[in-house]
Amino acid sequence: MLQKLEDGILEGIYNAKSGHPGGSLSCADILTVLYFNQMNINEKEPQMKARDKFVLSKGHCAPALYSVLAQRGYFGEEELKNLRKLGSKLQGHPDMGGVLGVDMSTGSLGQGLSAANGMAIAAKLDKIENRIYCLLGDGELQEGQIWEAAMTSSHYKLDNICVIVDNNDLQIDGEVSEVMNIYPIDEKFKSFGFEVINVDGHDIPEIIAAFDSAKKIKGKPTAIVAKTIKGKGVSFMEGLAAWHGVAPSEEEYTIAMEELI
Repeated sequence: MLQKLEDGILEGIYNAKSGHPGGSLSCADILTVLYFNQMNINEKEPQMKARDKFVLSKGHCAPALYSVLAQRGYFGEEELKNLRKLGSKLQGHPDMGGVLGVDMSTGSLGQGLSAANGMAIAAKLDKIENRIYCLLGDGELQEGQIWEAAMTSSHYKLDNICVIVDNNDLQIDGEVSEVMNIYPIDEKFKSFGFEVINVDGHDIPEIIAAFDSAKKIKGKPTAIVAKTIKGKGVSFMEGLAAWHGVAPSEEEYTIAMEELI
């Protein structure tokens, strides 16, 4: 499933001639675990009330979300080729009004955790036993609203919420630590009242174990800090900020698809 998810990411971005491959590939392992191992969802009943929900706060990495939704069966894989095209339901950022399986429209960085908090609070008020997952980019942690939302998660003891930080250490302008240092990420979330788990974001068994542990935490939210590699799986993209928001050429696309086999 992981390879098909990665293929879908590149196929969409290549055909669109625009998009964000680096950060989409860095979170592919995380989304694979969520959608095929952890989340209580049903593509045949996408609006199931008790379903787990996912908020892609770093909305520019929509190609990863679209690809995993296609692999899961929410829509046909051929639709991925229509990414960002006029009239396509697959916009450059997730649209909950146009794509089944998208629980929150995102794109303006920093807002996803606030939306996830609302979902988590609503679930508790309605006595629904579901979980809310929110994927943040590490550069996104430079947004003040993230930390206001983190205070809210902790204050209301939202143990049904799980934050995942895609810590690839790169953003559009370069290294996160140089643009605006947000380290140590784990200690910051701990100071805001979160249970924190550090993982290798490309080690599937380790990711599964982290999510399983998070489900057992009571009385406070959990943050999983996943150390990842931007552009993971494609040699000429790995670890380069230049691939934050650039589509591959035909030659690069061919090489990348061969490497992902």
